[in-house]
Amino acid sequence: MSIRIIIEIIDLLLWFIIAANVFYVLFFALASLLPKKKYQPSAISHQPSFLILFPAYKEDSVILHSVKPFLQQDYPKELYQVVVISDRMTEETNKQLANLPITLLQPTFEQSSKAKALQYANSYIIHQTSAIYNYVVILDADNIVAPDFLSQLSHITQPDIAIQCHRTAKNSNNDIAALDGLSEEINNSLFRKGHNRIGMSSALIGSGMCFNYDWFKENVTKLDSAVEDRELEALLMKQGIHIHYAEDIYVLDEKVSNSDNFQRQRLRWMTGQVQALIRMLSYIPKAIITGNINYIDKTIQQALIPRSILLVTIPVLCLLTIPISYLKHLPPYIFHLKWWGLLAIFVWAITISIPHHLRTKAQLEKVFSLLGLVWRMLKNISKIDKNNTVFIHTEHGKDKKSI
Repeated sequence: MSIRIIIEIIDLLLWFIIAANVFYVLFFALASLLPKKKYQPSAISHQPSFLILFPAYKEDSVILHSVKPFLQQDYPKELYQVVVISDRMTEETNKQLANLPITLLQPTFEQSSKAKALQYANSYIIHQTSAIYNYVVILDADNIVAPDFLSQLSHITQPDIAIQCHRTAKNSNNDIAALDGLSEEINNSLFRKGHNRIGMSSALIGSGMCFNYDWFKENVTKLDSAVEDRELEALLMKQGIHIHYAEDIYVLDEKVSNSDNFQRQRLRWMTGQVQALIRMLSYIPKAIITGNINYIDKTIQQALIPRSILLVTIPVLCLLTIPISYLKHLPPYIFHLKWWGLLAIFVWAITISIPHHLRTKAQLEKVFSLLGLVWRMLKNISKIDKNNTVFIHTEHGKDKKSI
């Protein structure tokens, strides 16, 4: 087999793999532009009660700034209970939390994880209290919500659905934070809004989540990894429970603003993606037989190449194939022009996914910072351990060195 044929085979294989990723993004980017379906919640005869969980691992710098505002909800005080799971926070922070009208839990884990914190809180509520709740809400220690957050949730809650609220950036203090926030909004368009607009389940995102409490207390015990949101997502899909994206209920989330935190966060996400893919593959035959499109789709999502890596990889391949096509006398319209076409489609899809208010010159200028961040993501690939269950913590409320 000649070198020319080998090059052509490798080129086509690479193109089809990357094109599959690009057209997946394009499809759901276009779906996000469809008109919003009117959501008709079932009539409720009473206001539901909520259990609010704040897992907090070494979050001394942000937890009080999140819990105190939450206690100003315009919802009846007797209908919600805030629980903070304080894991390795300082005595001073715990003293301040103890003075608030909340339930403070202080577990001691040999190996911490968000899943363990949720399971600890669930066990406490079941065995140490007589409280009965309709729904559970999970928020991160840095999350801020509006005073009418629970009131809005109460109007769309249903026993047969899960809810993912619209998580969005509460800070854009430098290029890294701005890009992190922009990435989250693109994800919202593709994996949440775009999916819901065609009747499919939204993806979960780890916080700003609301579940039927009876479902939660039964299923949270099944979590055993550092990517609890993907585990919860898989459980919901297996059981045919729809995830509704509440795009008008906002949860402000602190974005990483230094490169070290960015790298740790992405390592956690990439590791979780690989772990989730491996876990979910075994159920795929049954999902195919039963026509569980949402489960199949969520499995495909775990196999997707991160878009920031695609945004750098495709242009590099566009440039690389130009000299190769001429040196090896390959037809340029077949060999390298197809890469430029793919790049154009990908940029169009990403642009569609960006909310109008973020399509500004200032935002585009921040893209130059992406190169350094992508390099850090590529370095993470060698660190991915499919068997790792150690929680990789992302620090909040602390600005360190940036790119």
